[in-house]
Amino acid sequence: MVIVVGAGIIGLACAWWLQRRGHQVLLLDPSGGGAPDPAALHRSASRAALGVLMADVFHRDRGRAWVLRQRSLELWRLWSDELARRGHPLPQRPGLLLLAADAAEAERLQQLAARKRALGLPLCLWDRERLEPLGATLPQPCLAALHSPRDGQLDPGVALAALAADGQARGMGVLAQKAVALEAQRSGWRLTLAEGGHAEAAWVVLATGIAAADLLSGLGADRAAGLALEPVLGQALELELEAPLPPAWPGAVVWRGLNLVPRPDLEGGRRLWLGATLEPGERADPAQRARLHTLGDGAPHWLRRARVVQHWQGLRPRPVGRPAPLLERPAPGLLLAAGHYRNGVLLAPATAEWVAGCIEADTGPGPAGLDARRG
Repeated sequence: MVIVVGAGIIGLACAWWLQRRGHQVLLLDPSGGGAPDPAALHRSASRAALGVLMADVFHRDRGRAWVLRQRSLELWRLWSDELARRGHPLPQRPGLLLLAADAAEAERLQQLAARKRALGLPLCLWDRERLEPLGATLPQPCLAALHSPRDGQLDPGVALAALAADGQARGMGVLAQKAVALEAQRSGWRLTLAEGGHAEAAWVVLATGIAAADLLSGLGADRAAGLALEPVLGQALELELEAPLPPAWPGAVVWRGLNLVPRPDLEGGRRLWLGATLEPGERADPAQRARLHTLGDGAPHWLRRARVVQHWQGLRPRPVGRPAPLLERPAPGLLLAAGHYRNGVLLAPATAEWVAGCIEADTGPGPAGLDARRG
């Protein structure tokens, strides 16, 4: 049996996948796997995410990061089908359009398209003529674009709710508490809980982002070495547009690292998510928010005139001096799945598969011993 600490998209994906594979799972998180206070300005990385899936258009075509992205894209399709059959459909908006704002970016897109097409991926360069139907709706300057039909956007809030609901329907346990300390036991691990009591298991999966560092610190410097995480703040906006976007808009448009994600399910197609900034530390910069709405003076008039419906911010855990994410085994029976930075939603299924693989390589599928108690 396994304790998964953290109910963001990574933790829920790990807990759901393990439960589906026959393990008894306890999900440990103060939210209890549910939604936090919707009025909170600070959100977890998962609940602040826009859910943009950038796998095929990733700038690399080999190595761990590339393999994880490709595997996750495949798994998301399989998971979505299964969740839909079980009554939890996941809204997905296919297609991603990566824009080139200058000649250098246009050249990079051409090279990227050539490499990916050589791998059999259906990426397509769009010249100015092909972009004409989108015309004045695009940020400027825009010299060319690369369209990826397999990439797109997945609603993170719905995905979180679906994994939580289906996991609990399968028997996943949930404990709405915060873990404040972690210590090794003869037969596994013990987590001390903030409200008293403890939870014990043969396996513990830390999927708590920045907070994982606090739990690891109690194990000694040798086990925490090389596993440091730093917060990177991202601000995002939900906008109400004066008119719906053209039907030709794909699931997401990316311009100079910023994502414009249409929300066709809301307000007759007049809602848009816009984000996210990249800010060091944990304090939001109002000037960054203002530049986000105007895209640094690259926003078309319709975007400038859009009404801000909601503004939020979230902290994303970025590994210090290491590539993201951190998929590590600091000690026997202890797994770290954190530091996904800007790709938590995309990489959640492949991360869950890695976690299950580590556990089953030692124990095989099925139960492994869990005891959770309070008081």
